[in-house]
Amino acid sequence: MDIKDRVAIVTGGGGGIGSAVARKWMAEGARAVVVADRNGDAARAVGAEIGCLGVELDVTDEPAVVALVERVERDIGPIDIFFSNAGAGAGGGVEASNAAWQGQWELHVMAHVYAARAVLPSMTARGEGYLVHTASAAGLLAAVGSAPYSVTKAACIKLAETIAIEHGDAGIGVSVLCPQGVNTAMAPRQLGDGGTDGIVEPAYVAEVVTAAIREGRFLILPHPEVQTYVERKAADPDRWLKGMRRLRARSRDLLAG
Repeated sequence: MDIKDRVAIVTGGGGGIGSAVARKWMAEGARAVVVADRNGDAARAVGAEIGCLGVELDVTDEPAVVALVERVERDIGPIDIFFSNAGAGAGGGVEASNAAWQGQWELHVMAHVYAARAVLPSMTARGEGYLVHTASAAGLLAAVGSAPYSVTKAACIKLAETIAIEHGDAGIGVSVLCPQGVNTAMAPRQLGDGGTDGIVEPAYVAEVVTAAIREGRFLILPHPEVQTYVERKAADPDRWLKGMRRLRARSRDLLAG
């Protein structure tokens, strides 16, 4: 799908990847990019910068997501692309609190469900539309010390696969974004142990996302090394797990030192 003349919603659009994508799509000639973020001031600032609507939105509030979709369809036009990008990190393992696990589930899984429920009926009726989920390389592999994050990002990917299988023949495109380190507010906290193949800039991710949508490519990997790791994991899971345990030990040594 080309971006030109399209109407899009970008969640988590107040900064980082979301704001970079919003800027990129307007530069590509989008008709409108609605910038949504839990931080309403940030969303409105980005919206004002690119000449579009910026709104406060809690993506885990389904009625609020539905209301935004209805507002955009009424005031701007049919939604062509929904970039479900909002996310946050959470550390710990199985000992992490129930609140942490549930919060990650609501943000990284149910928010994508709510978005799809809201836009798919109109998209399928028109025979055209595109959904993009921001997951993480952690969902394909694992993030050491962040079980709630890794598990829910894996579920995000599986949800995207399911939507692609169930709605692809109806003209719905689906992509899932799985970066490693990106230079956003999350990066210093999540990637300080060096467990990444470099930290890329949000503007670069926006370029990669836009190209993937244009090509209709499901898996978006700003760090191409991730493809190799996924293949190695599939070929020999036991060896991969041993390697991850070594990474965990090295990370703990770095943090202790």
